Amino acid sequence: MKRRIILDLAVTLDGFIEGKNGEVDWCIMDPEMGFTDFLHQIDTIFYGRKSYEIWGQFARGMHEMDLSDTDKEMWELIHSKEKYVFSRTQKGTDDKVKYINSNILEEVNNIKNKPGKDIWLYGGADLITTFMNLGLVDEFRLSVHPVILGEGKPLFIDIKQRVNVKLVQTRTFSSGVVQLIYHSMKEPSSSS
Repeated sequence: MKRRIILDLAVTLDGFIEGKNGEVDWCIMDPEMGFTDFLHQIDTIFYGRKSYEIWGQFARGMHEMDLSDTDKEMWELIHSKEKYVFSRTQKGTDDKVKYINSNILEEVNNIKNKPGKDIWLYGGADLITTFMNLGLVDEFRLSVHPVILGEGKPLFIDIKQRVNVKLVQTRTFSSGVVQLIYHSMKEPSSSS
């Protein structure tokens, strides 16, 4: 089965993925949500350059940090994944990450066609927009948090065409988070 690209995001009730100053303090890390199970479902993460700089290296020196065992397990799983960073400026490859600078559609389809597990489209917002406009998102896992921020960074911006999705699962958690899982209803193309 072909690998899927999954956009997994926390979002506020009013549709923001972070506050106006980049804050995500409203985001509930609910163990009930089974995020570790999701991490076992993927083996690759796609980052934008800024997101990678902030989160791609986060908690690398875990032994010095005051993290719970669950958080340590989560970050170990994240750091064990193959990582691709999409950047117009940063080039090259190191032992932790491969950079993709151009031919995004072709490069991503090559990665999708390799054997492996699903792929997490981590973001940021610009990368999500690019993937949406190229029709590359197969599944949307949106965890709607019980908070209204009023302003911030919207979930979707500059989307060029309608995207039809099919709701395949909903889960409600005691924290008040509701997870919605949609599959993209892509128009059949001659290339698939």
